[in-house]
This record gives sequence, C-alpha cells and structure tokens, in this order.
Amino acid sequence: MIIFIKQHPVLSYYLLVFAISWGGMLILIGGPGNIPGTYEQAESLFMPALLIMFAGPFISGILMNFLIDGKKGLHQLLSHLLQWRTEGKWYVIAVFTGPLLVVAVIFGLSFFNQEFLPGILTTQNKLSLVIFGIFWGLIGGGLFEETGWTGFAQPQLRKRYSILATGFIMGILWGIWHFMIAFWASNYLKGADSWTMFVASFLAFYLLALPAYRILLVFIYDRTKSLPVIMIMHAFLSASTIIFQPSSAGKIALIWNLVLGIILWIVVILVVTTNRLHFMQKPNC
Repeated sequence: MIIFIKQHPVLSYYLLVFAISWGGMLILIGGPGNIPGTYEQAESLFMPALLIMFAGPFISGILMNFLIDGKKGLHQLLSHLLQWRTEGKWYVIAVFTGPLLVVAVIFGLSFFNQEFLPGILTTQNKLSLVIFGIFWGLIGGGLFEETGWTGFAQPQLRKRYSILATGFIMGILWGIWHFMIAFWASNYLKGADSWTMFVASFLAFYLLALPAYRILLVFIYDRTKSLPVIMIMHAFLSASTIIFQPSSAGKIALIWNLVLGIILWIVVILVVTTNRLHFMQKPNC
C-alpha cells in the first residue's frame, strides 16, 4: 500500500479525499438512498455534512505529506502555512479578486433584471447569511480545503505539469468534489425551482467558474509559496459568492453562474497573456 501511495501520490490523495468526504457524508445521511435528501433532513444535517466534506482535503493533505516525506513533509507543510511574508500586492489580489468580480457581475446583471440583486440586500436574515459566508470561506474553504489542495496536491502536480494544466486538473476535481453535498442538499438549496435548472446552475459554477479560479490560485501560489495568501483568496471568493449571490434560483442562478464563469476565464486569459514567460516555465522538479 505504501509503495502504491508513493508511486501515485496525487491519485492516492484524491482517492482519500473522496473516501473521507463522500464516504463520511453517506454514513451521516444513511446511505445513497437518501440522495437527494428531504428538505428537513438537509436543513438539519447541512452543517455536519459541511464539516465532513471539509475534513476530506484537510486530513488527506496532512496525512499524505507525512506518508510521502515523513516528518520533513509535515515540516514543509507547516512552513508554507506560516509563510505570511510576501509582497503586499499578493494580499491585495487575494482579498479583492473574488469579491470585485462577484459584485461586478451581480450589479451588472441587476441593471437588466432586479432578480439579480445581491442576496444580502434581498434576504431577511442578513446576519445569518454573513456569518455562514464568513464561516464557509475562512474556516472551510480557506483553512481546511487549501491545507490539502494547495498544501499537497498542487506541489505534486507541478512536478509534472504546467501551471495551466495543474490548475485545470485541480479545478475540475475541486468542482466534482462538491457534487455529493450539492446533489444531497438540492431540495434544501434549490427551493421550489426545477431540478434541471438547479443542476445546470451548479455545473456552471463548479465546472466552469471554479477551474478558472483555481488556475489563478495555482499561479499565485507558484509566485509566493504562501498558503495564507491562497487561503485568503479562496475564502474571499467563497464568502462573497454566498453573501452576494442572488436569492432567486432557477434561470437567474444559471445565468449568474455562467456569466461569472465566463468573466473568470477572460481574467485567466489576460493573466496568461501578461505573464507568458512564467506560464511557459517547465514544471517544478
């Protein structure tokens, strides 16, 4: 088993992530027969399910660093977690990229249709929305997820692949990883809207927007080697999408996610164009 893990570290990592996240969720909800869950079940178990999902990349990142490089691997992970010192511009990029893009898309669309107004303006329970967005972003998306995604998977993939390829591979798997909780909680998340529109909407976000954003994350980590910067950048995207996304579901959610994904890919193209030399560098050996 150890030989297989050391020969196939990335495959082993993702198998472990899905085993913990998806397997743990299946145990929690009582098996695949409860997918999708009822509104009441998803509402009562949503937070425990989130914690189980977040545990997958977090535990796997720590464990795989140890299995591949022993104490040295854990020390390297800790050093990257504590790598706060970097140029201030990277923190500015980390903090503002996600929120600015999200807000620009939301308010741009709201000029054409008031149903695109930010959720924080239309929801009655504003405080709960903000608290949940911050929790999901900082604790789950930032700390727990990136300890594994960037703390282990990215350095391993960069030994063989370019920034673009690494970001795309990680982005697609990152999106797919969300499928279990999205399908299970669909009755809770989509409300009264159609299943087809709900699926199209979350596919647009998870398989169009997230891969583009992951390429940006890979690029910035390649330049800084700072996990805190990446955690902040991930956290601010997660928090801003939760807090500002339209309250309306169905067609409105689909259009918003599609436009956000398209804008993110335009940003990726611009970043690649203006940083061609860095993107053309060989994988890290």
